[in-house]
Amino acid sequence: MASATTIFIPGLLCTEYLFHHQRDAMPGGAVFADTRQHDTMTAMAEAALAQAPGQLIPVGLSMGGYVALEMARLAPSRISAMALLSTSCRQDNAAQRAYREQAIKLAGQDGFRGVTRQFLGKCLSPTALADAALVDGVLAMAAEIGRGVFAQQQKAILGRRDQRDVLAGFSAPLLIICGTDDKLTPPHLSAEMAALAPHADMRLLPDVGHLSTLEAPDACRTALLDLLARV
Repeated sequence: MASATTIFIPGLLCTEYLFHHQRDAMPGGAVFADTRQHDTMTAMAEAALAQAPGQLIPVGLSMGGYVALEMARLAPSRISAMALLSTSCRQDNAAQRAYREQAIKLAGQDGFRGVTRQFLGKCLSPTALADAALVDGVLAMAAEIGRGVFAQQQKAILGRRDQRDVLAGFSAPLLIICGTDDKLTPPHLSAEMAALAPHADMRLLPDVGHLSTLEAPDACRTALLDLLARV
């Protein structure tokens, strides 16, 4: 465990703050992937792989999970374990692609409004929506990312590949976390990933939405420590 570096990978419109409840609990510390510089999933993954030498344990939420899977595809021998939170191994369907393309267009026309209150209802459970400090933290992350990086990230997500083959061949310990109230990547997508991977441990968190590390920080921290103990 001590020889592998934990690397946290934020989701769309998210910063390192997404993992602030978990980072200090990681034995030996952790590093954070920079997902603000590239507009392809492969480039994001290559940059993450270059952030630390040797063995890695990617921990990715939503878009961060897409990056983690691409890391596992590009350098499988360097991935000692992996955690996929609130994410999917599939490409977007037609409706999702149309939504992302429209979002990129609006961002280029000064139509970007960050994370609106309406969109928060898709990201967070009703309980989390009532937590003013949590909501303020999510809004602050989106404001920090800004519209230019938002468009880059959406472009990268649009261009990602289907990673079911990567999961099927992933033999290292794998943690999958999903909230029962996740509207963006519902539990059936996590169940599919767990069924594909030989050594998956799936944790379904009751009454938790898409941003699981903020909504259920203790459960996510415990699950991550359990994963590290398996390495």
